[in-house]
Amino acid sequence: MMPRRGSNRELRTRKDLLQAAGRLLKSGRRPSMEEVAAEALVSRATAYRHFSNVDALLVEVPVDEAVADPAALFAHDASTDAEARIDRAEAFMHDVTWRNEPQLRLMLANSIGRDTADDTLPRRQNRRLPLIEAALAPARARIGDADYGRLCTALALLFGPEAMIVARDVLRIDGRQARDAKSWAVRALVRAALDEGSSKSGGRKPAAATTQGRSGS
Repeated sequence: MMPRRGSNRELRTRKDLLQAAGRLLKSGRRPSMEEVAAEALVSRATAYRHFSNVDALLVEVPVDEAVADPAALFAHDASTDAEARIDRAEAFMHDVTWRNEPQLRLMLANSIGRDTADDTLPRRQNRRLPLIEAALAPARARIGDADYGRLCTALALLFGPEAMIVARDVLRIDGRQARDAKSWAVRALVRAALDEGSSKSGGRKPAAATTQGRSGS
């Protein structure tokens, strides 16, 4: 079963608000929620449905800007080595996470404190899943749907700020140690999924696995 992304329309609206806030911040002043909503071409009420206040919105802007488009990250990567690609994706997310720790801690606090009455809205932007899917694209044909969904779910648990919180607050290890452990874990998960897919297909690799997904789009 694939992880839930949230409504595409709602995610797009949320992204529009973040980008609008980023444009206004670049003008050298702190915008109000009303100004961000107008820039994003949505109503004030819509903006407040996605973010409880302007501080919750503005703290997320630098994080949103730091996360590269998955297609761009792999645009010049012709490799079909799924283990190496997933390790590269996690290394990128690890760097973004540890460089933006203060903002991400505030983001997590805002997310946890949100009213759960409206379950139609995404609490988070889900930047990690598109990155994981782009990394796995060359190997997608070699993994069955159920196994692929489970793999994406398992990998998503290792990407992002939650893993950083565990490393810093629970395990009390530094970024280098955390990155080393996650590199080993994400590679092992991909290897296990590919081995299982190969076993189920009798050891045969579909031809599509070597001809598709070069750019990770």
